[in-house]
Amino acid sequence: MANLPVKRSSSKDIATFLHAAAHTPTLAQVKGRLIFAVDATMSRQLTWDAATEIQSEMFEVAQSIGGLGVQLVYFRGRGDFEASEWTTTPAALASRMRRVGTRSGFTQLRRVLLHAAQEARRTRVGALVYVGDSFEENPGVVASEAGALALLGVPAFMFHEGNDPNAAAMFREIARLTHGVYARFDSGAARQLRDLLRAAAVYAAGGGAALHRFAEMQGGEVLRLARSIGTKPE
Repeated sequence: MANLPVKRSSSKDIATFLHAAAHTPTLAQVKGRLIFAVDATMSRQLTWDAATEIQSEMFEVAQSIGGLGVQLVYFRGRGDFEASEWTTTPAALASRMRRVGTRSGFTQLRRVLLHAAQEARRTRVGALVYVGDSFEENPGVVASEAGALALLGVPAFMFHEGNDPNAAAMFREIARLTHGVYARFDSGAARQLRDLLRAAAVYAAGGGAALHRFAEMQGGEVLRLARSIGTKPE
């Protein structure tokens, strides 16, 4: 008896839970899958916090065009590299992100690309989104992994925070090799990051034509991004 719960759930609590469960899409029901990779080294805390709050809009904007499954990938510290389960709800993704703290270390972009390719061999992945501000690896090795990802048809949306020239050069090359897109945003520019993440979600769920239609409505950075990935209206 000592192991029984002290408080029973009310009928209202049970009804709320059942309603939420009934309206949560399964992975088999969503149209698109997106790998959301974020550099979680020490310099990234403010951007990590912003991304945690913004990520729900990726699901919202993709809902009307088939829904979205997202897998969180991050690296930090000395070789710490994690990939979450796939989720179809912003609450689950936010909960996972809030349990993660940034930690000093070096970039692991090669591992991000390698992991994305492994996932794409198991299931269809609509896009890889990468958010980072630096690059400290062998360019040739990373470019090779990007080429392998390109053969699987997964474009990389490389979102670059800040002005690091090494990162800019490598992020642009990865975008070029994977037929993806490079976009820079300013530190603390939450609205700019929000627009970029929403655009990537639309692409993952609906493809180039859906992104083009969305970009025509949004304008600004989203329209530039759509044009750079070469989308065409249907």
